[in-house]
Amino acid sequence: MPKINITWYKGRTYEQKQKVAKAITNSLVEIVECKPEAVEIIFQDVDKKDCARAGVMQE
Repeated sequence: MPKINITWYKGRTYEQKQKVAKAITNSLVEIVECKPEAVEIIFQDVDKKDCARAGVMQE
């Protein structure tokens, strides 16, 4: 069962998440030949202030 974790900044809409979930699911079904029901996607929305890049906290 493919399990995908997506961590990104807060602010995406439900509709955007739905489109991403559909696109990833369709790709995995085609490439690894699994059933759509086997694909699990977890969206983790984080505040930008809780992230760092290259050792620098994001604002």
